[in-house]
Amino acid sequence: MSDSSPGAPGIRLGLPSTLRLGLFQGCLGCLAVIFAGLLNRVMISELGFPGLLVGVALACEQFVAPARVLFGQLSDSHPLAGRHRTPYIWLGALLFCSLAVLSVPLIFQVARLLDSGGGALLAAIAALCGLFAAYGLAISMASTPYLALLIDSTSEQERPRAVGIIWCLLTVGIVVGAIAIAIALGNLDGVTDPAVLQPALMGFMVRVAVVVLVLTVTATLGIERPRTGSLQAGAEATSARDEAITLRQSWALVTSSRQVMVFFLFLILFTLGLFLQDPVLESYGAEVFGMSIAATASLNALWGIGTLVGLLVAGLWITPRLGKFATARLGCQLIVASLALLLLSGVTAQVSVLQVVMVLFGLAAGIGTNSALVLMLDLTLPQAAGTFVGVWGLAQALSRALGKVFGGGLLDLGRFLHLQFTGGTDPFPAYALVLSVELLVAAAALVLLGRVNLRQFREDTGRSLSRVLALEIG
Repeated sequence: MSDSSPGAPGIRLGLPSTLRLGLFQGCLGCLAVIFAGLLNRVMISELGFPGLLVGVALACEQFVAPARVLFGQLSDSHPLAGRHRTPYIWLGALLFCSLAVLSVPLIFQVARLLDSGGGALLAAIAALCGLFAAYGLAISMASTPYLALLIDSTSEQERPRAVGIIWCLLTVGIVVGAIAIAIALGNLDGVTDPAVLQPALMGFMVRVAVVVLVLTVTATLGIERPRTGSLQAGAEATSARDEAITLRQSWALVTSSRQVMVFFLFLILFTLGLFLQDPVLESYGAEVFGMSIAATASLNALWGIGTLVGLLVAGLWITPRLGKFATARLGCQLIVASLALLLLSGVTAQVSVLQVVMVLFGLAAGIGTNSALVLMLDLTLPQAAGTFVGVWGLAQALSRALGKVFGGGLLDLGRFLHLQFTGGTDPFPAYALVLSVELLVAAAALVLLGRVNLRQFREDTGRSLSRVLALEIG
């Protein structure tokens, strides 16, 4: 465990450091818009990729999520250059920025082979899926130690404020990414020629990668303290414990409690209820509402603005007054209602209605996300912060992966069923199927939340940790 662990006295994040640390989350938000929004829109609408293919390729980023547990445990027990978190964050950022740039030419190579088929196409698709999987590993390497660093540097009382601020910056990154897309690529509306699209996207991605790398270093430099001087004595007192908990024992620890599994499943359903529409949202705007590339990118900005307000309102006002569980319940209820409105907006096909609904959906997402994140960080043992963060990250990443696959797959299924049974070409029914399933998933998350018990979780995992350490000593 790092010296900036919760047990290390006097090491806390002030507001300036919290804002600076949040820059990394802003970078992740910007990249999320590009990958989940821009690239999947270009692949589906401009390059003619099947929705299922796009969903599977993007989901490969999340299918490698079990590695989050490994990276969390590594950052707990294997420091690099005297630090447990920062080196992993920097190395992961360097890798995912490089892979983001490489994704552009590979996407267009797959597009050129789509009509020819054969072994070359299969090899290109496998390479694309492999690249997204490697990108997911790099994200896991950086983001899991990052969240552990947040836990290390805050007390339980400070955490709601820190979570609210940092996830606000995540949302700011989403908004900035959407605006950057609109400004840099706004002249590509209606362009389907790969010879024009590829160099424009490549130049944009290179610029984004450079900015993300610089901001990552700026965000994390100096936040984590090295083990020197008086801190070394405290480090030695905890090192035996950290090294004793192996990856196998860490997994035994988190699987020994029913409450861990309940919350794990809640996080899967909650995140799936937020992001099942993610891989098809911009295509929804394009095909049902007739929106341009820049206009569909603005949907993420509107969602982000709503989320930003929701995070602030929840972190500064609702959660302190209602409590974490009541706020999480309210957030889930609002998400269900927002998804119903998102579904109904397609009936009107009015862009203004969709824009208002996206703001409301973002507001609900912000309220629910703040409380869910605070619960997630509270349901984490300081003695194995990296491991628990890895498990919670696994739940979220797994649901994002399922969302990408099921979102694209349900869209293809909806199109097939509509064509078979009605012979029509109206795009709305296929998107309605995606949104209806997502609404049901969000409702299931609300039901499961009622079975989470914070006190029981702490009692169960505390006893489990004692057993694990006792067995190791014995």
